[in-house]
Amino acid sequence: MTDFRDKDQRKQVWAKWTGRMAKLLPAQLKGKAEQEAGAASAPFWRKKPAMLAGGALVVLASVTVGAIQYVHANTVDYYHVYRNGTEIGTVASPADVDKLLKEKAEAARKDNPDLTMVLDTGTITYFSDSGYKEAPATEQTLAKLDGLIEAKAAGVQLIVDGKPMGTVKDQETADAILERIQAKYAPELAAKQNKAAAVTTLAYTAGESKEKEESGTAKPKNGTTLNSVSFVEDVSLEPVQTDPGDMMDAEDVYKKLVVGSVKPTAYTVQPGDCVGCIAEKFDISSDVIYKNNPWIKNDMIKEGDQLDLTVRQPELTVKTVEEVTETVAVEPAVEIQKNSAMRVGESKVIREGVKGSKTITYRVVKQNGTVVSEQVIDQEVTKEAVSKIVVKGTKVVLGEGTGTFAWPVSDATISSSYGSRWGRTHKGIDITGDKSIMAADDGVVEFVGTKSGYGNTIVINHKNGYETLYGHLKSFNVEEGDIVEKGDVIAVMGSTGRSTGVHLHFEIHENGTIKNPLNYL
Repeated sequence: MTDFRDKDQRKQVWAKWTGRMAKLLPAQLKGKAEQEAGAASAPFWRKKPAMLAGGALVVLASVTVGAIQYVHANTVDYYHVYRNGTEIGTVASPADVDKLLKEKAEAARKDNPDLTMVLDTGTITYFSDSGYKEAPATEQTLAKLDGLIEAKAAGVQLIVDGKPMGTVKDQETADAILERIQAKYAPELAAKQNKAAAVTTLAYTAGESKEKEESGTAKPKNGTTLNSVSFVEDVSLEPVQTDPGDMMDAEDVYKKLVVGSVKPTAYTVQPGDCVGCIAEKFDISSDVIYKNNPWIKNDMIKEGDQLDLTVRQPELTVKTVEEVTETVAVEPAVEIQKNSAMRVGESKVIREGVKGSKTITYRVVKQNGTVVSEQVIDQEVTKEAVSKIVVKGTKVVLGEGTGTFAWPVSDATISSSYGSRWGRTHKGIDITGDKSIMAADDGVVEFVGTKSGYGNTIVINHKNGYETLYGHLKSFNVEEGDIVEKGDVIAVMGSTGRSTGVHLHFEIHENGTIKNPLNYL
């Protein structure tokens, strides 16, 4: 930055000229002028010399004018150069400084062709001046100024939770890095250029059909809808000027943010620990524990076991919220009609059941691709199931179930569903809600005690081919051999066994085969 402070040059030059003229006039002329001045008071007979003195004054005037012209011809204009208020030196012209800055900027661009280079000149100002036969120190001043001015690269610094992660050459490069990281865990963003608030992609299309149901509506589409993608950490981009050597390649910054650092952690299993409990305690995925400790079989760990919980912690965590929709079969209910003409234990099917279908929608939250929570948020029946009708004898056997199951928990919420999901097999459903556990149907209590993995468990035999299992219980309200009716309170919800929180693990078995409880409830 430059400016000029121009004073009244004529006034300065005139003052200097008149000052110098007093020194430059010949001494004899000055003496002669004094003599003639004295003659002015002499008697009249001395007037002639005075007249001669008048002629001398004319000579003096012409000499003065000549001297002024000589001084003017040898007066040099120049400039004082200041940087940030401190004088650097003098130059013949501001153009000399401009030329230096232009050459320095061009050299910086030539040395760093891929970067945007800027000069840190500070604030440069000028003060005009002039002097008789002055010689401004242009070369020395420019050399000194050259040493004070730095060439820097303009870039954008990525900051995560207040910690600088690296500087890249421009905003476009920084944005591309962040978009690439998000696309790593949400590929849909690449197709939508990260502009849509909600992006839908078909993760599963085999069940899609153009056929219409009897109701006239199309079958729901199975698949995944990406509701949102964001960073867990606070991410900001700041424009900076830095040394070109500090500028980082985009690939290096990407790897630093994605790979991150290693936090080595060892843990000794304590009494009552389970894999899920430890994962929750250290805020890591259970998959990390299984991967680092492949010797763990069937979730079996015991007190004193040493676990490697080392986890590579990326600098950036991508959080995705998805809705996963899938269609499942709904098993037909079994209606029992009693006939007094039939003996106890005799039965006859008078109508076969027909399976129905329904769509279940889950909200799945992931961090860097790992599921951290899953919740059923909606269920919609797409085809009603037709119940199976069975006629049985009127001699009712105590404890025989109806074949229709009620929810074992009031105000139930499913926290984990049935089946193989994300590499793990879940034999039932996990339910939270009211802590009182109820019998899902009439039956006889067949087992009360502890089962491996399930903790405190109750098994009810419904005497019709079905059994129900209730796991992770805190306490029991029944004993083996008790006859219970649908809705009887049999236990209190707990977190025993391999459990990561208070909930009920509920299973339905038909003739010894595991079934999806959601198809029966």
